[in-house]
Amino acid sequence: MMRTAYRIFAAFLAVSLAFSGMSCQKPQQGTPDWPWVDPEPKPDTIPTPPPGPDEPEEPEPQFKGKPRYVWIDASANFRYYANSESQIEQDLLKIKAMGFTDVIVDVRPTEGTVLFKSDICPAATKLAAWVDGQYKFVNRTETFDFLQAFIEYGHKAGLRVNAAINTFVCGYSYGNKSVGPVFTGEVPAKWATVVNTADGLQSSFYDGVQGTVFMNPANADVREFMLSLIGELAAYKPDGIILDRCRYDDTGLGSDFSEESRKAFEAYIGRTLDNWPSDVFAPGTEALPRTLSATQKSWMSFRVKTIHDFVEKASLKVHSISADTRFGCYVGAWYADYYPSGVNWASPDYNARNSYSWADADYSGYGFADHCDFMMLGCYAGTKNIYGNGEWSMQGFAKLGKQKIGNKVEVSGGPDIGNASGFESGGQGALIPKTIDACINSCDGYFVFDLCHIRMYDYWSNFKTGIDEYLKTVK
Repeated sequence: MMRTAYRIFAAFLAVSLAFSGMSCQKPQQGTPDWPWVDPEPKPDTIPTPPPGPDEPEEPEPQFKGKPRYVWIDASANFRYYANSESQIEQDLLKIKAMGFTDVIVDVRPTEGTVLFKSDICPAATKLAAWVDGQYKFVNRTETFDFLQAFIEYGHKAGLRVNAAINTFVCGYSYGNKSVGPVFTGEVPAKWATVVNTADGLQSSFYDGVQGTVFMNPANADVREFMLSLIGELAAYKPDGIILDRCRYDDTGLGSDFSEESRKAFEAYIGRTLDNWPSDVFAPGTEALPRTLSATQKSWMSFRVKTIHDFVEKASLKVHSISADTRFGCYVGAWYADYYPSGVNWASPDYNARNSYSWADADYSGYGFADHCDFMMLGCYAGTKNIYGNGEWSMQGFAKLGKQKIGNKVEVSGGPDIGNASGFESGGQGALIPKTIDACINSCDGYFVFDLCHIRMYDYWSNFKTGIDEYLKTVK
C-alpha cells in the first residue's frame, strides 16, 4: 500500500483539530489520537451469567486454545467504572462469557495520571469521555482501588488481568481544557519533548498545545520516574504489565531535539556536532530524505537504542518485584512505517538493514522483543483488508509481526474495531469472527481494541460466535 503511517497520522491530526473531542481512541503505536465521534452505546444483548452456587471464590483459570485479550481504555470506559465496582464485576463476567481469556486494563491514561496507588504520580480524578452526545469530563468520587478491583473481580470471573500504562506521557489538552501533571506542575515542564519545527526548536508543552504531551525518553530523570512508577505497579502483582506509548511523541521525526538528547547523541557517536539540529535533520523535517547520511542513520539507531534500553530496564524492574508477572509492550504492527516513533520492536535476530534503508548495522541489535514475555500487535487495517499477506491487512500484520519477533515471545494481534477504516460507524458484527480467524491463526493469540466499541456497537454475541468457531478447531 502506497500510503505511509506518517501521512495517515498527519491526516488524523488535521481531522482532530476540526472536532471538539475524540473518544475511545487508541493512538498510533500507542496510536494516533482517533477523531471520530462514537454513538451512544446500545443495550447489551448478552446477559451477565450468574456465578454457580458451588463456584470457588477465585477459580484457577482454565483456558483452551490461544489467549484472547480485550483492551479496556481508561478514558473511554471511565463513565462505567470510575465509581462502580459492581459495573466492573458485571462486565468482566460478560467478557469471560464471550470467550476471552484476558483483559488489559489501562491504568495510566494519556493524561499521565494513574488509577492505582502511587506515591509519585497523581491519581486520575477526572477523565474526558464522549457522554450523552457531548465530549465532557467524568469525575471520580469513589475511593476504591481501581486496579485492585479489576484484579479481584477478574480473577473471580476466571480471567487473567493485565495492567497497561501509557508510558512517556504527562498531559492531554482537549480544546481549551487541559489535564495532567505537566499542567499542574507535578511534572516539570522541562521533561516535555522538544520538537524540531520549521520555526525552530519548540517544547511540546506550550500555550495552546493540543492532544498528548509526551516526555523525552532520552531524559534520565524521566526514565527514573517511569521506572519507579512501573515498580509501584508491579507491586500489585497483576498477571501482566504492558507498556503503551513507550516511544517518541506523535511528531515523529521531529522529536526529540532537546539539549539532553543532543548530549546523549554526541556521546553515542563519540563526537560533537557543530550545527544542531541541522547536522541531523533540517528544521521542519517530516520525512526521511531519499538517501540518509551516516549521521542520520546513527540518529535513527540512537533513538531505538534509547527505547530498547528503557524496555530492558522496565522488564528487569517488573520481574525483580513480581517474578510471576509477565512483561510486554503494545506496538503498532506497521513496522515498515514505524521508525518515526523511534522503536524497533522486532527481535534483535531480525536484520532490518536487509530491507530498510534507514537501518544501519547497529539498528537491528536494538530490537527489544527479547526483553518481553508477550507483546500486543495493533493490526489496525480496515474492514476491506482483513485477509492478506502484506502490511495493512490484519492477517499480514499478524504474520509479518510474528516473523520479526520470533518464537521466543508470545505475540497476539488484532484490530481496532472502532476507528480503523470501515469500523467507524459500527454495523460490522458479521466481520468480527473473520478478524479473529485472520489474526489468531497467524500468530500466538488475538487482541482487540477496545471494550468500549464492543459495548457501543453491540458486538457481544459476534465475539462469542467468533471465539466459539475458533475453539471448535482446537484439539
